[in-house]
Amino acid sequence: MDATIISAPSSTKNRTKERDPEMHQTKKGNQWYFGMKAHIGVDSQTKLIHSVTATAANVHDSQVLPELLHGQETRVWGDSAYSGQRDVIREHAPQAKSFIQAKAHRHRPLSEEERGRNRTKSKVRAKVEHAFLVIKRIFGWAKVRYRGLAKNTHWLQISCGLANLYVARRRLLAGT
Repeated sequence: MDATIISAPSSTKNRTKERDPEMHQTKKGNQWYFGMKAHIGVDSQTKLIHSVTATAANVHDSQVLPELLHGQETRVWGDSAYSGQRDVIREHAPQAKSFIQAKAHRHRPLSEEERGRNRTKSKVRAKVEHAFLVIKRIFGWAKVRYRGLAKNTHWLQISCGLANLYVARRRLLAGT
């Protein structure tokens, strides 16, 4: 599971002279972004999206974790934004093992062993990024299309369905 920011226009040059009230701003790294977040859950074997939700950009990734779990998972992979969510994973996916990235703290950096485990986890987590590549780069959905979260959520769900068809196209064509 992972999340990406979908930008929205921050301009106020419209009839109401205001930004979209349902979109919010967030800071990633040292840069501010305005828009919404697309949260998706991806099957690590098939690379197909099984769950999707959209929120304002200021909602933390871990807040929508229950919506991304379908309950049949055996392993849950996620970046360090999902650390500390072991109880939520156990509640919504009881058979799942947690493979969430370890997080360094100010006075306790990661050991070499923890860094090695994080590298191994990153290889599996990268499969989520393929879905974002299809949605944002191939389909060109790096910016919101409509005003409001409901219409953009609907568009995101359709894009995820089409991204699944795009990712599975070779398997689907091989069966004919």
